[in-house]
Amino acid sequence: MENLEKILRFIVEIEKLKDVHRKTRPIGLSRYENSAEHSWHVCLSALMLYQHADEPVDIDRVIKMLLIHDLGEIDAGDTIIYASETPELKAAEAEGVKRVLGLLPEGMDTEFITLWYEFEAGETADAKFAKAVDRVPPLLHNLHGDGHSWRAHDVSKAQVFSINERIGKGCLALWELLKIKLNVAVTKGWLK
Repeated sequence: MENLEKILRFIVEIEKLKDVHRKTRPIGLSRYENSAEHSWHVCLSALMLYQHADEPVDIDRVIKMLLIHDLGEIDAGDTIIYASETPELKAAEAEGVKRVLGLLPEGMDTEFITLWYEFEAGETADAKFAKAVDRVPPLLHNLHGDGHSWRAHDVSKAQVFSINERIGKGCLALWELLKIKLNVAVTKGWLK
C-alpha cells in the first residue's frame, strides 16, 4: 500500500504540469498551450513519425522520454527554447525532475531519470529522434498562427533555424520539409 500511496502522490504532483504555460498557442486557439498538452502532443507525433526516423528507434523508450522530458518545468517553469539553453536553467530542470520522480517508490525513479538525462544529451538514436519531434509542434503552432510566438518574442530567422536544426539529426526528411515551410514564413514576414 505504501508504494501505491507514493505513486498516487506522484500522479497528483504531475497535475501541476497542466498549469505550466508555454509560449505558443495551439492551432486555432487564443490561449497558450500548457506543458502537459505539449507532452501528449509530442508523444502522439512521435508515434506517427517514428518510421521516418533516420535510425531505427525504440518507440516505447522515445515515448517515455517525451512523457517525462518537461517534468522539471513544474519547478523551473517554461522558458522559450530560444532563451532556455542555459546551464542554470538546465540545472534547475534537472533538480525538478529528480524531485518529482523522487516521489515514486524507491528504485522506480531510476529508469526515468536515466531516460531524462539521455534525452537531454541527445546522443542516442532514441534521444535524437525524441528531441527532433519535441521541436515540431511549436514550429507548427507558429507556422499555422502567423508566427505569433516568434514575433512576440522577437525571435530571428537565424535562431529558429539554428535551434531547430536538431530535427535533422533525428529525421532529416522532416527537417527538409519544415525548412521549406519556415522559408515561406520568412517570405510572409513572420521571421526576419
